[in-house]
Amino acid sequence: MPRRLSIVALVIAALLCVIASYALRYLLMEGDQWVGRCVEDPTNLACQVRATLGWMIHLRIIAWAALGCALLSFVLPGVWGWRLAVPGLLLALPALALYTASLAVFAVVLSLLRLVRKPALALR
Repeated sequence: MPRRLSIVALVIAALLCVIASYALRYLLMEGDQWVGRCVEDPTNLACQVRATLGWMIHLRIIAWAALGCALLSFVLPGVWGWRLAVPGLLLALPALALYTASLAVFAVVLSLLRLVRKPALALR
C-alpha cells in the first residue's frame, strides 16, 4: 500500500475512533437514562459494559496501553515501529476522550512523531 494511501486510511480510522469515543462517553457513560436503568437492573449488558469501562477509565488501562504501544513504536526501527504506532494512536484517542488525558497526550505525541518520521533508506 502506498504511503499516502495508508496515511489517508489512518486519518479516517482516527476520525471514526474519535467519533465513537465521544459517542460512548456522552451516550453511555454520561447518559442520564443509563443511571436509572443501571440502578434498577445492574445485570443488563449495557450496564455491565458501562461498569467495566468505568473501571478501565479509573485504572487508566486504555491510556497505559496506548503509552506502552507508543513508547515501543518510538524505539522499534522500520515498519514494525510504524505498525505499532498505529494502535498506539488509535488507543490514545479514546483515552483522551474518556477522561485520561494526562497520560494519553504523551501517547498521541509519541505516536504521531513516529508516524511522521522519515523512513530510513535501505542499504544497498
